[in-house]
Order: sequence, then C-alpha cells, then structure tokens
Amino acid sequence: MTSYFIQAFIYLLAAVIAVPLAKRLGLGSVLGYLVAGVVIGPVLGLVGQETTTIQHFAEFGVVMMLFLIGMEIDPKALWAMKVRLLGLGGLQVALTAAAGMAVAWWLGVVWQTALTIGLIFALSSTAIVLQTLDEKGLSKTEGGRNTFSVLLFQDIAVIPMLALIPLLALPSLRESASSASHSESGLSLVAHLPGWGHALVVVGAVAVVIVGGYYLSRPLFRYVVKSGLREVFTATALMLVIGIAALMSVVNLSPALGAFLAGVVLANSEFRHELEANIEPFKGLLLGLFFITVGAGINFDVLAAEWGTVVSLGLAVIAGKALVLFALAQLFGIRSSNGWLFTLGLAQAGEFGFVLLTYSVQSHVIPLETSQILSLVVALSMFLTPLLFIVYDYIVLPRYRRSKSDERDADTIDEEAPVIVAGVGRFGQIVCRLLRANNVPIVVLDHELEQIENVRQINIKSFFGDASRPDLLEKSGIAKARLLVVAIDDRERTVAMVEHVKQFFPEVWVLARAFDRGHGYQLRAAGADDVVSETYYSALELGSHALTAMGVHPLRARQMTWTFVDNERAHEDELFEAWKEIEEGIHFSPQYGELFMKLESALSNAMHGEWEEPKPEDVPVWTPPEQR
Repeated sequence: MTSYFIQAFIYLLAAVIAVPLAKRLGLGSVLGYLVAGVVIGPVLGLVGQETTTIQHFAEFGVVMMLFLIGMEIDPKALWAMKVRLLGLGGLQVALTAAAGMAVAWWLGVVWQTALTIGLIFALSSTAIVLQTLDEKGLSKTEGGRNTFSVLLFQDIAVIPMLALIPLLALPSLRESASSASHSESGLSLVAHLPGWGHALVVVGAVAVVIVGGYYLSRPLFRYVVKSGLREVFTATALMLVIGIAALMSVVNLSPALGAFLAGVVLANSEFRHELEANIEPFKGLLLGLFFITVGAGINFDVLAAEWGTVVSLGLAVIAGKALVLFALAQLFGIRSSNGWLFTLGLAQAGEFGFVLLTYSVQSHVIPLETSQILSLVVALSMFLTPLLFIVYDYIVLPRYRRSKSDERDADTIDEEAPVIVAGVGRFGQIVCRLLRANNVPIVVLDHELEQIENVRQINIKSFFGDASRPDLLEKSGIAKARLLVVAIDDRERTVAMVEHVKQFFPEVWVLARAFDRGHGYQLRAAGADDVVSETYYSALELGSHALTAMGVHPLRARQMTWTFVDNERAHEDELFEAWKEIEEGIHFSPQYGELFMKLESALSNAMHGEWEEPKPEDVPVWTPPEQR
C-alpha cells in the first residue's frame, strides 16, 4: 500500500510543478504533462513498469473527454457553420490523411498501417491551439474562427476513427499477440458469435445507449437529485459513463464511441451543466495522468538510435500539414495574416494522436516499435507549436502590417484642433458625435480604413494612420491640443500611447478608454487624467433595470445606481494604491481584499438607507422628443 501512495505522490508532484511552469512559458498544459512524464520516467527513473498499467486506467479520461464533447454538440450551431465545419474541416482531415498515407505507403508500410498513420497525423492539438488563441486574443479573428471549426471537426472525426481502426487489424500482429493476450482476455458477448449475430449485438448495444440515455437517464437523475446529496449525483454521473464504456467493451466497440453517443443524447438534458461540472475534474485529472504516462513511456533508447528519423518525420509532418492548410486557406478565401494563422496554428500533430497510437497498438494495427517512433514524432511537433506562433507574431504579423502601410500610407494631416480622438470604433464614434454636436473642433485618427470611411460618411473629418505613432500625433497638433481621447482597441498600445503623451506633452489632458479595472489602473499609472471602463456605465444601466424588474421603484433603482458610483469613487484611490502593491510583486495583498470588503459593507449600508416613495404626481413622466 505504501508504494502506491509514493507513486501517486510522484505523479501528482510532477504535474503540480511542470504544468503551471509550462503554461507560464506559453507551452500549454499538455506539453507540461508530457515533460513531467519524461522527467519522472526516462530522466530520473522514479516510475517504472507500472506506467503501462496506469495508462490503461488513465485512458478512461479520453472516454470522459468524448462524453463531454458529445454534450457540447448543438445541431443548430453545427448547421450554421456547416461550410467551415464540413467543407474546411472535412477537406483538411481527408487531404492530410491521404497525404500521410501516401508517404507511409511509399516508405514501405502496409496500407492498413499507412492509413492509420495518416489519420493520426491529420489531427491537431485542440488543447494547445485553443489555449494559445485565447491567450493571444486571436479567437475572434477570421483565422481563429476557421481554426476552431477545423479543430471541432477533428474532435468529432476521432469517433469514426476509433470505430475504423479495429477493422484494420493485421493478422500477423494479431497472431503474434494472441498467446500473450489469451490469458488476459476479458468478458466478451460477441467472441463466439457468427458475423450476423455480432452485428445484431452491436446494433442492440448502440440502441440501448441512445434509447436508454434519452428515456431512462432523466428519471434516474430526478430520483438522485431528490436525495439532496451532491456526491450521489457525482457517483451517478461516473456510473453512467463507466457503464456505457463497459457495455461498448463487451461488444468489442470503442468505449469512447459509446460515451460520445451518450453525450450527444444528453446534450439537451436539463442536467447537462451539472453533469459537465461533476465529470470535468475527473476528466482533467485522468487526461493529465494519461499524458504523463505517455511521457514516462517515451523510450530514450529509441530516440537516441532514431533521432534523425524522428526529427525528419517531425519536420515533414509540420511542413506537409502546412502545405495542405495553406492551400485550403487560399481555396476558402482566408487571406493575409489570417491565412498564416490558420496554417501555422494547425500544422502540428495533436494529443489525440497519442490516444489513437495506443489504441492502434492494442488493436494490432501498428507494431509497438513503430508506435514508439511515431509517439516521439507527435511529441516533437507539439513541442514546436509555440515556435510556430512565435513565427506568426514576429515574422508574419509585422510583414502584413508593413504591407498594409505600403499599400496605403498614412494620410497627410493638414488640420489641427484642440481635441484629438485616437480610435473611432464603436466607442470612439459616440465621443466624436457628442463633440461635433457641440461644435467642438476635433482631429480623428484610426489605422482601420473601414472605420475612417464610416466616420467620413457622417461628415466627421478623420485621417488614416496609426494614432500611437509619435510622428502622427505631432502632425495632428498634440503640442497645441488641450485634450486627447484614447479609444484604440489595443491594451498595450493604449498604455504606451498615454505614457508617451504624458512624458512629452504633460499639459495635455488625457481621457482613456479601459477594458476592465486592471487595465484602468494601468492607464492611471501611465498618467491618464481620466479613465472610463467601456462596460462600466452600461452595466450600471442594466443593473438599474434588473432592480426595477425585481420590484424596486424606478427612482429608487436610479438612486441605488448612483450610490454605487459614489461609493466606488470614494475608495478609488485606496484600491489603486493596493493594486500598485500587487503589481510591484506582492502577489497577495490583504489590504486589497479588506478594501473590497469595506467597500461592499459601505455600499450595503448606503443602499438600505431610508427612502420615501414619491407620490405619482411627483414622478416625472417621460414624453417623446417630438411631443415636448
């Protein structure tokens, strides 16, 4: 028993140290788990033969992942993105798998194994790519949306791949493994059935999952919920997934396939979110354990002996996938930097490659020796993913920014005004219209040509150019300006622009748009004279409507809203000073938490003060402007 505790501690300690470090370095959690496995396995030798046994247990995390993926499937949403999902995603998987199969077959691999290898390398890393896109704020770009569509199709495509792989089993590999596996064979309902009987049992098992999941799961969960015990609901969720996996196993189907079908059936259940919340932690831990065992199982002897092959294949996989992706980007009209984001973001192999490799070895499709080399190739391509995004950030993006400026130089600014507005998107346009309505002269700068053209249509004089460039600011008359409104849609450029202006033109009053509280503090530290969060007042307005909807008198709701504003302003300086302590390296500031508690207490007291509801005749009645 002691040895089990020690082994569990080693695995958990490796994950706790390596994964946060990997995420901080921008490598992603999957690579962190792989590195942790490499360190405790081949490098330090802290884990040994039990890794293979643990991996079989940890593979259940894949089953849970596909159950959750099934629950996320929304037929209406999928239909709305059918062109990108089926067209772009389907072609990517098909063409990449075909190219991989052709290369493997050319190298002398039998067609069954070659096809499986092509399918494995057709997949990309969902975990790494989506996390990186979110961290870099690229998820909403055209390239990011198309990348997500392909990743979603790949995740769904894993299901038929898992169903297909056992049908590609090689008789030679099966015979060589039959003696070893005979004594370990588990329960099977179809082992001695004829072909038609096997097919009937499989269809029956799938029908049980679909029909039972739709009609029996809801009464079961309602019964469990009435107990009021959360742990029983968790046990029921685990029982459901484990039971489906066991049923699929005894009819020689992939447990992941059954779990996916069950997830799709339960996607519209009222218990969906509770199921996700209960299963997610187990899925995360078991998947992490699976990737650790993959890293621990890497054979460094194979790497040392075949390093040339591994590196060559790894680079060939990235180059080959990139060629296919770039061609598809051109075909579907994904141009400029978005096309390169799509190409470089999906050029690696993915975490499902490890799953399919393990499953292929178990299904006697890929020899163990070949799978060890291919595992190294998959891991290498994933390790190189951060470098691909570095290429995008520092080579691709600057090139396209330069090419845009080459296509159209910044306008010649021939006017000066006391007010300069930097950025005329959805935020800056409103500021400009208010100023113009009051006959205040303004100079408008924006580096998005579409925004400039839109503003010119409403007769606001504006110029094309990057407002954060010091030379353009000087040409627009910043030295003589009284006011600068910073409303550009870029956190870092906003802060840098405010710092520059307050350093060289301190007499200019700077108003800045902030994304959130933290960004507002950064702008204030940079020297901005007035900072407004872009969502602050709209949230206050919505909160006032929420109070009214719950029965609070409209005037009372308005009073509470401005009490909230006054309370925040009263503690603004204290919160700013506490935030600066955190930024200077104090990761935990008790003062910051105490201030928030003080603020909430003062707010509660202010809002529950005495208030007398006005008489109906004292309440002003709103009338349309044309009737006033």
